[in-house]
Amino acid sequence: MKQTIWVFGYGSLIWRPDFNYLQKQRCVARGWARKFWQGSHDHRGTAEVPGRVVTLIRQTHENCVGMAYEIDASVATAIFTALDHREKNGYQRVNLVLALDNGRSVDAFTYIAMQDNIAFLGDASDSEIAIQMFHAAGESGNNADYLFGLADALRKLQANDEHVFGIEKQLKNLMHKQMQ
Repeated sequence: MKQTIWVFGYGSLIWRPDFNYLQKQRCVARGWARKFWQGSHDHRGTAEVPGRVVTLIRQTHENCVGMAYEIDASVATAIFTALDHREKNGYQRVNLVLALDNGRSVDAFTYIAMQDNIAFLGDASDSEIAIQMFHAAGESGNNADYLFGLADALRKLQANDEHVFGIEKQLKNLMHKQMQ
């Protein structure tokens, strides 16, 4: 029997995993909330103008919908080497339990930016986060594109995330005003 490992994507990994997988499934991480509380000094911002990207925050009554990827254990080292580089700006690889849409529960690896990392920005209002995102861009592109990519991916998963959609609304309003 083939040995496999699961990887949980709740941000850009939902729509851009950049690795081969055996299967993917919509899933839920119970007791976790997706928040734009992590600074990005590399991919979606700079040290001078940091962007904001998502991390998971432990919140007992929340659930985070995302994508679970099953990978062949024989290629896991190469995949995690690439993911460790991709998630280098304050993230740690951790294990958590996911509820797959097919009813199974699986242990999975994911990346969480802990609150004590140097790039952690913490809570802010939707409008403050939108303003910061409006001005931020890094080696992977505009911070706004990251937000819009995540919002679109969540809609495709039929996941309601008030935090993401609230910031999206604020950022679209800001962009619309800027164009006038």
